[in-house]
Amino acid sequence: MTASDLDRLAGELTDVIDSVAAVFGPTADRTVDGELDCDPTRPGQVRCWQYGVRLDHPGEPERRLTEVVRPTLEQRGWQAHDRSTPRELIARFSREGADFTVHITRAGNAVAIIGSTRPVPA
Repeated sequence: MTASDLDRLAGELTDVIDSVAAVFGPTADRTVDGELDCDPTRPGQVRCWQYGVRLDHPGEPERRLTEVVRPTLEQRGWQAHDRSTPRELIARFSREGADFTVHITRAGNAVAIIGSTRPVPA
């Protein structure tokens, strides 16, 4: 894989996360957007792209996650995994080595969505 492959993967991840965020509401704040060292045992050798957004006042987040986001992504080939805790509802989605999570706090209903592409040699 080349740097252009990482750029393509990053663009795909950004598009998916932005589309998921739009399901929850119109104003998502970007929290992270950039390359990341993916292997702490070999710094600078393996890279991936990380991107995330946060919505402070989403509409009906639990319902939208279970009734809109999850079925739509599963139809597009994403696998869903429930990682929920007593403090937050967490859905992890993965496809072809890329992954992202949707976190919904159980108190206040804020939503954070963050993900990364699959690792590629630097």
